Amino acid sequence: MTTTFITGANKGLGHETARRLVALGHTVILGARDPGRGAAAADALGARFVRIDVTDDASVAAAAADVAAREGVVDVLINNAGVHGPYGDPGELTGADAWSVFDVNVFGVIRTTTAFLPLLRRSSDPVVVNVSSGMGSLAITHDPSRIESSVIAPLYTASKAAQTMLTTQYAKAFKDIRVNAADPGYTATDLNGHSGPQTVTEGTDAIVRLATEKPGAGTGRFIDRDGPVGRS
Repeated sequence: MTTTFITGANKGLGHETARRLVALGHTVILGARDPGRGAAAADALGARFVRIDVTDDASVAAAAADVAAREGVVDVLINNAGVHGPYGDPGELTGADAWSVFDVNVFGVIRTTTAFLPLLRRSSDPVVVNVSSGMGSLAITHDPSRIESSVIAPLYTASKAAQTMLTTQYAKAFKDIRVNAADPGYTATDLNGHSGPQTVTEGTDAIVRLATEKPGAGTGRFIDRDGPVGRS
């Protein structure tokens, strides 16, 4: 039985990932900041809820301790929690704006991964999946055929670029853990006002693929539902 912990899983991509992995036989631990919504989502899916606020060191440590006491191991960690931040004119951005986005999308990944490393290393085949975005790719955001090239979201894009690079650095450093990044694509979620053309199921294809691959599948990769995404 594969034990999987997912952050930000009470709605959207995290919720759908949890639903699909439960259906595939994973023991899913649904992490969310809001206790009411998180517990309700977990109950509906047949998962277990653990409260986690990825911006808070104590909350992340408590979540890892809870899982250590109950499950004792994590086979798959999915760093899904994310925020968008302000769109438009970057001339009005503040340091506080930047901190609020990076605190979730980058620092939250660092906090959670560090706290869960001992649990991952108890697994015979540990996996980390970071939910990144093609919005953080220089190649994609400069390609006029891609919708990502028309969006100005400076903090979100910068944070996702950082998250993808963090993924490759973890992959190089953690030889005993497969660490990969997934680009969900332009998916209809709360993050974009449900404007994306993809369904939430389509948006989780790359995440689920990385979470269910066999040992030796590879590390340090960035993929979407169609295959590899350029890192540049």
